[in-house]
Formats: sequence, structure tokens, C-alpha cells
Amino acid sequence: MAKNTYKSNTFKKGTEEKKSRKLNFEFGFLKDRRLHLAFGFFLLTASIFLFTAFVSYLFTGKADMSVLQSVSDTGVKASGAEMDNWLGLLGAQSAYYFIFKWFGLAAFLIPPFLFLTGYRITFNKVIFSIKSAFTFMLFFLFWFSLLLGFMVFESGKISAFSFLCGGIGYELAVLFNSLFGWGTYLVLILSLLIFIVFYFDVTSLLSFQSKIDEIGQVKDEEVSFSEETSTEKKEEVVTREEETEEEVSEESFDDASSWTVTEQKPKKATPQEELTMEVENTLENKVMQEEPPQEEAKQEMEVEESSFDEKLGKRVENYDPTLDLSSYKYPTLDLLADHDSGKVKVTQEELEANKDKILETLTNFKIKIQSIKATIGPTVTLYEIIPEAGVKISKIKNLEDDIALSLAALGIRIIAPIPGKGTIGIEVPNKNREMVSMKSVLATDKFLKSDKELPIILGKTISNDVFIADLAKMPHLLMAGATGQGKSVGLNVMLASLIYKKHPSQLKFVLVDPKKVELTLFNKLERHFLATLPGTEEPIITDTKKVVNTLNSLCVEMDRRYDLLKDAGCRNLKEYNTKFVSRKLNPEKGHRFLPYIVLVIDELADLMMTAGKEVETPIARLAQLARAIGIHLIIATQRPSVNVITGIIKANFPARLSFRVTSKIDSRTILDTGGSEQLVGMGDMLLSQGSDLIRLQCPFIDTPEIDEVVEYIGNQRGYEQAYQLPEFAGDDDESKVGEVDLSERDALFDEAAKLIVLHQQGSTSLIQRKLKLGYNRAGRLIDQLEAAGIVGAFEGSKAREVLIPDEYSLEQLLNNIDNNH
Repeated sequence: MAKNTYKSNTFKKGTEEKKSRKLNFEFGFLKDRRLHLAFGFFLLTASIFLFTAFVSYLFTGKADMSVLQSVSDTGVKASGAEMDNWLGLLGAQSAYYFIFKWFGLAAFLIPPFLFLTGYRITFNKVIFSIKSAFTFMLFFLFWFSLLLGFMVFESGKISAFSFLCGGIGYELAVLFNSLFGWGTYLVLILSLLIFIVFYFDVTSLLSFQSKIDEIGQVKDEEVSFSEETSTEKKEEVVTREEETEEEVSEESFDDASSWTVTEQKPKKATPQEELTMEVENTLENKVMQEEPPQEEAKQEMEVEESSFDEKLGKRVENYDPTLDLSSYKYPTLDLLADHDSGKVKVTQEELEANKDKILETLTNFKIKIQSIKATIGPTVTLYEIIPEAGVKISKIKNLEDDIALSLAALGIRIIAPIPGKGTIGIEVPNKNREMVSMKSVLATDKFLKSDKELPIILGKTISNDVFIADLAKMPHLLMAGATGQGKSVGLNVMLASLIYKKHPSQLKFVLVDPKKVELTLFNKLERHFLATLPGTEEPIITDTKKVVNTLNSLCVEMDRRYDLLKDAGCRNLKEYNTKFVSRKLNPEKGHRFLPYIVLVIDELADLMMTAGKEVETPIARLAQLARAIGIHLIIATQRPSVNVITGIIKANFPARLSFRVTSKIDSRTILDTGGSEQLVGMGDMLLSQGSDLIRLQCPFIDTPEIDEVVEYIGNQRGYEQAYQLPEFAGDDDESKVGEVDLSERDALFDEAAKLIVLHQQGSTSLIQRKLKLGYNRAGRLIDQLEAAGIVGAFEGSKAREVLIPDEYSLEQLLNNIDNNH
């Protein structure tokens, strides 16, 4: 992070340095971590001691009273032996003073405060804000004491439990009774309400704060601060800094995460720095709310603000989105297994035998070559041949089956020619293939030092190089593969590689699993990496209706993000987040740090069968527009047929990945070329990016390994809930129908009704497509049509029943509606 530099006054520098050295000598011991730990453990022990003593006093206090009053006569040893308190004489005396003499039952608030403070000092972690806890304890010590004391005083009777108000509580009750009488209860209620207003900031919750526009504009040259405003702003700054200081962990993450947290904590803001931030906010609000000033005035404002910053000191630190989970630790490599650590290499005999058979086959067909060389990969070996002049490439390509026959091997591919080379490639499967473990790939410098925004590991190339793609630039990925060929493992590898590289604040997943069994492993990541609709019970989406709503919710999120980018003057998510991190965007105007969102659909074919266009339309819209605002799609299917991978979807997925499929037609559907039907399975795959076709071996990660990684993350502190997507109510929201007012029909109501009756198909997607409307407006139209009796109720994935048989009947119905409304 770049640091701002300011001109400093060097006058009396030597004197200041001497004072600094003197202060460090006198108070340097206070920075000793051992002293902190000792004091922290003392507070933790004291909290447990006092709490135990207080509880014991409730049962033994009456019996110990006479012994306590005679300690000076009988001595410490004799008195301690007679004590019934569980913690002896010291416990009885502590409880006597705190409960009987001072605060009564309210003294039970003191041990929790001591515990919170001790835990903060010892472990450098926050359970609850110390400042807030102290305020809460101090107020209710006296409030409860007064309440209990006044109840005792008002009753006029001394009971066995009268001591629970404490001496302070009783004296306060006597004082307040003389001042207010029974009105003391009103004072107690009023003080409690005032405390709640200030402690919980009720003004912002109930919108009691007046707007700046109603009060008046603040002038640049006369920036004044009322006592109330100054206090609120200072509390806000101090609270933020406390959270920053408390949450930054003093440790580095595992090397595998390639992430380091600095051990230097941010300094406390001085009153001058707080004043600087207040003036900056005031100036920023003024510039954004008023008309654009003239050039001279704008320059004067910039000069004034710049000079003011230099005079008052250092500007605020950059925003760090990871501080909300500053204690988060990236998963380590030891959670993964070493699969097939003893690499099985292709023997020299196997290489020579295959080379001889290739040459023999080509010679039989009178094809002469100049040279041949082999490149050994984890799954296949690439034999590159250079034919002699005059040999047609197509002639070699047509010998694919003959070469496969001579080698007695399945999965021969001929690349004629190899792009970028003057050679022809023949890929021959190895007899003993090498299993590529996920652990070995994650441990490579290529992954650990990757600067890609969304790095996903796809596998090893034929030359044993690790292939890492950037999903943010792909920008979406379409996957296909027959059952058992490695598609689900490939998805797990991609998800794991993103989890190993990104912090939960930077990345969210929307997981759609119609099969209900493949992605359930990631359930425990709900409060770390998952995004869901509000009110959703299951973090993994399996129901078709919820899938449609989720996809449309992502479209709403996309539109909102584009609005934020437009207001910020940014072209993509990276630019926007950079501006937000450097605090150039105002959160009060709706700006926020935007994480990447990766939508993963494990089986598209099932969704297309049950929902069809209702799924295709939002997927196509996201694929077309979502790249710039950080929403990326990974969609997989077992059946890459044309009715599943439609032209609209296919056109917006330039990056496509195919495991072994059953036919050349399926290969052409997914890759626009053959070849994936000749793969050998078990993670063997082809990646198409434009005109390039790369053969890769997908790494293997087993289910227990995923469980270990997910368990490791899930056991850490997460957010209070999953990342919330915008609410979206689809056609199944039946409550809307009863609220539809036909007197306020949409302008396209009649046209939509005629369209539905003409096609005899009641679906939102039909109205969207034919009338070129957005999903929300089409949904409102279908609700109005249902309220008018033109279509039936929502029936899940099926289209609604059309209740009007022909256009004549529709005309009569529309006339009746017009007459009645």
C-alpha cells in the first residue's frame, strides 16, 4: 500500500528525539507482550473467581455475615475455616462488598466484563467491543441497583432478599424517593430509553435523523461542528479503528495460500485526523449534491482541501475487506492426499515400439517422413512427425483408424497440423498413465505466485506443464462429459483451486445441483463462500423453481452492480473495487465492496428439460453482460445436445471444456469439432479457447479431501449469514395475485392476453420473448392475466393453463373488464 508523505517541520528536531528516547526508556516495558499476557490471564482468573464467589454468596452469605464482622477479633485463619463460601474468606469478603455494600445483584455484570477484557488482551481477539461492554456494565450497575433499592424502599418491608439491591442501591433509592417519590419509576424508564437510543443508535434505525438538505448546506469556508455531531463522528471513527486493531491477526497464513498479513497495526486516530476525515466527508458531500462548480472554484476547493490535509496530518487508511474475517486461515496442503506419488514413466521400450508401428503403418501406405520425436505426458504421449515434401496432410489424417489398429490402442488423435508448428501430431495413450494429484498442482510456484483474478486449475498439458486459466478473462466456462468421465471431479478441482486462493470477502459461489448429491459437500461453506436468496433454507440450490428465481436474482444483482459502476465512473469490477478500497466512493450512497460471484450449475440438461426458456433466458443474459461486473458462470452437462446447449448459450461461452463423450456429434456440439469422443476418460479432456484445442489431464481430488478442506474452513468463524442476493419473487408468489388491481393494468395487458390466447401457452418467458420485456414486467403481466381469469395458477415447471379458448371469448372478457374498471 502506498503511503502518503507530508512536509514536516524539523525545528527543534534534536529536542524531540531526546524526549522520544526518554519516554521509550521509561514506558517501553508497557509494550512487553509478556506483561500483556500476565495481565490478561489475571483478568480471566479474576472474572471466574468473582462469579463463583457471587453465586456462592446467594446461598452462604447470610451464614457468613457474622463471621465477616468478627474477622479482626478471631483472625484470618480461624475466620477462613468457618466460612461457608466456596472460595473461602477472600471470596466471602469480595461478594460482601460488591453485593451487600455496593451494587447488589447488579454486581453480576462485573465478571463478564472482566472476562471480555482479559480475553481481548490474552488472545488478541474480540468477542464484544470492550468500550460498548464497559458502557453497558457501568449504566446497569447503577440502574439495576436503583431499581431494586426503590422496590425494597417502597415496600417498607425488610425481607431475606433485600440485600440484593446493595448499599449504593438503597442510598440512591432514599435520595430519589425524596426528589421524585413514585416518579422514580418514570425516571428509570426514561433513563433506559435514552440509553437504548444512544447505545443501539435507534435514530438511524427509525430514520429520526434530519436530512442535511433540510437543515441547510455547509459552507466550505465555515466548517463548524456541533458537540453532538462531533461526538458521533468521533465515536464512529474510534469504533472503526478499534475493530481494525482488534481483528488484525499477528500471524501469517500458510505458504500454500500465498497470502501474508502484516504485523503492523494501524495507529489510533488523533483528534486532528478525525477532524480531517470529517472535513473530507463534508467537502465530498457538497461536491456530489450541488451543481458542478466553475473551474476556478473547483481548483480553489482542491487547493484548500489539499493544504488542509497537509496541515492536519495523515489521511485515513485504505479499506480492507478481509478485516471482517481477519482471523480466517486459508486451507493448507496437508489436508490433501498424495495420489500416485511414485510417478510411472513411459518406458523406452514402449516409446520405440510405438514409433516403429507408426512408421510401419505410414510406410505401408507409401508415406515417407523426415523425422519423428516423442513428448511424454501424464496420460498420452505426443509423437510429432515431419512428412517429406509432397505428402498431403489429409492423407495422414485419414489413417487415424489404421494407426489405432496397428498400436492396438483406444483414443488415437491425429492433429494435422499442430498449430504454430510445421509438424503433425499423433497422440497415443500411455499403457501406465500417471495420476495427477491436486496437492502436487497446488504446490507449484505457478499457482502459488499466480496474479490471476480467479485462477482455476484445469490440469497438466501433454508436456507436463500445469495449466491455470483465469475465469475472470474466460469469462465463462461450458463443460460436457459422459457419466463417469471426470466432470464432477473437474468441478471440485475448480472450486478447490479458487478456495485455496481467495479470501471469503473476495469470492462467493452460487451452487446449483439438480442431482442433489454432487455439490452438497460444500454445504458447510455457507457462512464463508456461498451466496443465497434471502430466506433460503438450503445453501445448495436443488429445486427447479428456486433455480429460476436465483438466476433472475443474479440478473437483478447484475443490474444493480452496473448502476454502481456507472455512478463510480468505472468500466469493470476491478476498477470499482480499487476505487472503493482507496475510499474514493461513499458507502452512504450505496457503494460497497463487490466480491466476485461464480455461478456453478452441475447439470444443465435437467434444468432445460424442466424449465426450458425460463432457465435459458437469464443464463444467456448473464453470459452476455455479467463479465464486467464480476459474475462468472461454470455450467456442466452430461448431454451436450443442441436442445440443451442452445445456440444462444453456446454463442456466449467462448471457453468450452469436454471430457470424453459418446459420439462425434456431441463433440462437435460442445467443441465445434470432433476429438472428445476419442479421449480415454478418467479426467482426460480437451479445452477449446477460440481456435486453440488443448489436451489436458485433470487433477484428481477425492471426496474425503474435499470434506477435509470444507471442514477446515467451516470450523472457522464465518459471517453471520451467507451473502444475500437480491430478493426475487417468481410466478410462484401466489400472494401477489390477490393484490393485483385490474384498474391499474399494464399498457401491454391486452397485447399480452392476445399473445397468450393465440399460442395457448401461459408462460412468462413467452411474454418476455415476444414483447421484448424484462422478467419483472413480464411477471407482473402474468399475475394480472391470472387475476383476470385468462391463465390458471402457477404449476411448477409446467406452463400455466390458458383458460380462454379463442380470441372471440377474449374480446368479450376484455370488454367486461373495461366496463367494470
